Amino acid sequence: MIDPVWVWGVPFAPLTLAETVDAIDVLIEKREPSYFITANLHYAMLTREHPDLDSINRAAAFILADGAPIVRAARNRPIPLPERVAGADLIFHLCDHAAKTGRRLFFLGAPPGVAEEAAEKLTARYPGLQIAGTACPPFRKLSDDEHEALLDQIRAARPDVLFVAFGQPKGERWIHENYKRLGVPVSVQVGASLEFAAGRFARAPKWMQKTGLEWSFRLLQEPRRLASRYAKNAAFLGRMKVHEALRKARPKSIPREASRER
Repeated sequence: MIDPVWVWGVPFAPLTLAETVDAIDVLIEKREPSYFITANLHYAMLTREHPDLDSINRAAAFILADGAPIVRAARNRPIPLPERVAGADLIFHLCDHAAKTGRRLFFLGAPPGVAEEAAEKLTARYPGLQIAGTACPPFRKLSDDEHEALLDQIRAARPDVLFVAFGQPKGERWIHENYKRLGVPVSVQVGASLEFAAGRFARAPKWMQKTGLEWSFRLLQEPRRLASRYAKNAAFLGRMKVHEALRKARPKSIPREASRER
């Protein structure tokens, strides 16, 4: 694996979308439990706010840059990030690849009915796609018995890839806590990707995705849920830009941390 590109304390893999699909296939072939993370601006902010996420990030097979601000911030790094790899795009490419290679998928989480709708639409779109199972646990802390039953259900389905839609950072924490016991070759927290796949939400036009304005399109769809989050993200981005400007303005005689650009 190529050395990561550190942006705001998160080690991102400099992978394109196509390279990501290949990297996931390599992980599946190893048949060892692993996970990767799709990290957007919000997740980068959460990493700075919650120290436990640093160890979760370091244990991941790789972390993808799911945000235009992250890609832009990496332009001046020795190795830039080649492109944004959005989870909402990746799920379709992985389903297409899985249909062609016989990989088995499991959808966990999202609002009630979403996983089933996503499975129905994706299997219709990609003939031969095997959805090994779906599960939508209640939005509360599970009892020990409920938790064990959920793990048993996933293990019994024998998926190659587990898509988890628990939200950030709950999904990443849940995967990190359970991935070794599950034994699934690849797990990933996918956010709203299942809702996109189910048709609950529409993607922003391509020009908005490429120019980093997809957030405004999403805000119009879910203003009550996303307004506060995006305001915090904007403040975080502003702080990071100031930090970057101050870092560049330092005298060259002052040593700077080379391996981890925060």
